[in-house]
Amino acid sequence: MIKKESRNSMRVTRHERIRKNISGTSSIPRLCVFRSNTGIYAQIIDDETKTTLVSASSLDKSLKLTNGSNIEAAKSVGKLIAENAKKANITKVVFDRGGYLYHGRVKALAEAARENGLEF
Repeated sequence: MIKKESRNSMRVTRHERIRKNISGTSSIPRLCVFRSNTGIYAQIIDDETKTTLVSASSLDKSLKLTNGSNIEAAKSVGKLIAENAKKANITKVVFDRGGYLYHGRVKALAEAARENGLEF
C-alpha cells in the first residue's frame, strides 16, 4: 500500500529547502508568511539576532475582519505589515513564502505589501 505524504509535511520540506538560501539580516530582514485555515500571519524577522521586528495577522483587532482566511484579509494584512514596517524604518525585505505556492492569499499579501512601500 502506498501512503501519500501529508500536504503540510511536504510544505515544511519545501520551506526548509527555501530557507537554505534565504535569511534575513539587520539591514534586509525576512518577511515570512504563514497561512492557516482560519487566518494569515506575517512577520518581519532578523535571523542574525533571531528576533521578530514587526508582525501582523488577520486576528488583529484593528482590522475588524469577519473572515480571516480570504484574499481580502490577506490584502489588509499586507497593508498593515507594510505600515508597521515603515514605523520601524524598514523599507527592504526578503520575501519568504513559507513553502506555499505564490498564488492566492500569499500573492495578495505580497502585492499589498509592495503597494504600501515594502521593497522585495
